[in-house]
Amino acid sequence: MSQHVFIIAEAGVNHNGDLQKALELADMAKKIGADCVKFQTFRAEKIVTNASPKANYQLKVTDAAESQFEMLKKLELSKEDFRKIKAHCEKIQIRFLSTPYNHEDADLLHELGVDAFKIASGQLVEPGFLKYVASFGKQMIISTGMATIAEVYEALEAIKSTGNTDIIVLQCNTDYPSAIEDSNILAMQTMRDALGVRVGYSDHVPNNYACYAAVALGAEVIEKHFTLDKNLPGPDHSCSLEPAEFQELISGIRNVEKSLGSGIKTPGAAEKKNTFGMRRSIVANTFLPKGTVIDASHLGFKRPANGLAPKHADFLIGKKINRDMQQDEAFTMDVLLYNV
Repeated sequence: MSQHVFIIAEAGVNHNGDLQKALELADMAKKIGADCVKFQTFRAEKIVTNASPKANYQLKVTDAAESQFEMLKKLELSKEDFRKIKAHCEKIQIRFLSTPYNHEDADLLHELGVDAFKIASGQLVEPGFLKYVASFGKQMIISTGMATIAEVYEALEAIKSTGNTDIIVLQCNTDYPSAIEDSNILAMQTMRDALGVRVGYSDHVPNNYACYAAVALGAEVIEKHFTLDKNLPGPDHSCSLEPAEFQELISGIRNVEKSLGSGIKTPGAAEKKNTFGMRRSIVANTFLPKGTVIDASHLGFKRPANGLAPKHADFLIGKKINRDMQQDEAFTMDVLLYNV
């Protein structure tokens, strides 16, 4: 049952449209031990109208007078930028992922040779888009924020209709930041069991407890926003983890993994040595002369485990002993008369 949870450092748009910052995010994600650094591939004019309002969480941390289009336009990276980022990730040996929002975005990522696609929660309910991306035959990692289980089922059916069954579904709450009581980690298990899919968790909670709970309950993937500095301007920095915080998350996940063990109920090698000192034997409650017929009043149970175990007490009652026994002496088979 032991597992290596795949940890995604969601750089997203935290590069602020700056290639150099994107490369620095990849470097830092590698340094702190993330398995993957993920970005977002989009053209602003393809995903929002010029007058599209910002989300509530975006209004809190960016210029309220600025439209969502204006904000996103400043956060774009070019095709050439993504080629450089992908090449850099290969060089430093960290997996590169990005979220496409349109066919052209998916085409670019496919051309770059990604081995999986991450689908954002908003696109879960777009079967045509899901089918297009799934048709590349690569792993689909899908966030399920805002979705009912019926909508998740419909998305899976759309993907599977292309013949692609390599799918991981992430439980997600799209409020930024989200309250821990809204994490609903048990929904991850529900999707796994009801829909027969691999599962994980995409987190927007300020602390890491929901991530740890998800790992303990079987998450194969954990995704969380990652930034170099929470104080940088932009919509996602304030609800992202800085490097030291993200490293703490990774360390916590790895320790939770270690705690899960094999699932086989057996004493560990380190604990077997404790058996002698912590388990008890049947001992004589008082001095017993040779020939004593044992009754319950003669028997005590004390450490260490150097004689017959307490489960054999009924077997001893009614037997005679073939020699004197001292108080607290452990009963063994060779003190019984029928062994003489």
